[in-house]
Amino acid sequence: MGLLDNLKARLGPAKEKVGDLAQQHEGKIGEGLDKVAKAVDSRTRGKYSDRITSGTSKAKGALGKIAHKDGSGGPTPPEAP
Repeated sequence: MGLLDNLKARLGPAKEKVGDLAQQHEGKIGEGLDKVAKAVDSRTRGKYSDRITSGTSKAKGALGKIAHKDGSGGPTPPEAP
């Protein structure tokens, strides 16, 4: 068994646990991302507002992909707000 195969075997259970936790706490994590984005935007006085908004959107998209994986391994799209 190669090094990468060994790592994949060890990280499999952790990946499932992260997905379960992300699904359970998706709302709180999203609120936290919004709160951090607002704080950073405030401290930079809006100078990087577009980049902060873009990064927050990408982070929420990744969170949705992690939280909404179905049994076949493909992501299920998150519900529209």
